[in-house]
Amino acid sequence: MREQQIAKDLLSISAVFFRPDEPFTWASGIKSPVYCDNRLILTAPQVRQHVEQGLSELIKENFPEAEVLMGTATAGIAHAAIAAHFLGLPMGYVRGSAKDHGRQNRIEGKLEAGQKVVVVEDLISTGGSVLEAVDALREAGAEVLGIVSIFTYGMQKGIDRLTAAGVKNISLTNFDCIAQVAADENYIQPEDVARLIAFRNNPSDESWIGGAK
Repeated sequence: MREQQIAKDLLSISAVFFRPDEPFTWASGIKSPVYCDNRLILTAPQVRQHVEQGLSELIKENFPEAEVLMGTATAGIAHAAIAAHFLGLPMGYVRGSAKDHGRQNRIEGKLEAGQKVVVVEDLISTGGSVLEAVDALREAGAEVLGIVSIFTYGMQKGIDRLTAAGVKNISLTNFDCIAQVAADENYIQPEDVARLIAFRNNPSDESWIGGAK
């Protein structure tokens, strides 16, 4: 299945890297057993091919009426550009904030009111940054059909935010799938999967740290 193949790809290049016994610390201070850097996809041609073809297929399957792809700054821009090339669609991107010079654009690329847009994001966690892009596109008059992303944590906060905003996200793979594939492929121990899911379900609860080894 596609989500297992993408999970294997991301693990193989350490775009997703699990370290449950030596957690990473996020900027927020939360201890995390996982590190994710999907920018590494761009320097791995075979994985990049799988990912961009996968994103293109997700868009065709779920949002066939899409007229424009819009990447999120900065991680989603390259993926939106390559997927748009495969699909023969125009693309642009949404800045994290408006420029302070020139035309002071927040949205780069031609976008007309009423156009049907799909947002391309690399990673969904709490959903905050991608929803800022959705809001900017809606304010510009676009009809946001939904989001496609490479990887989602499936965190409840993110799910709730997307639901409240009335926007659907479709991901190539997800945290649960990658955790299981990581165990199957011996990146982590099988008993670590439950610890990883415990983190995902409640990131502020650190009881998973120092669990079953």
